[in-house]
Amino acid sequence: MENVLRVEQGSLYPALERLLNKGWVTARWAETPTKRQARYYTITRSGRKQLEQRVAEYDRVAAAIARVMTASE
Repeated sequence: MENVLRVEQGSLYPALERLLNKGWVTARWAETPTKRQARYYTITRSGRKQLEQRVAEYDRVAAAIARVMTASE
């Protein structure tokens, strides 16, 4: 099950950059426990609001699909 949603670096970092540009996340550089520099992302208040809206939209679509699937049985 852990490979169901696999995101490659070529997709992940451009997506994070788009979220950053929209103000839905912030980013900061910091040192990792292994002494490497890494960029850490944090969701913002507006990002959380956007996420809540998208989850609600997904839930509505999933419920509609479930109704269609149940009706066809």
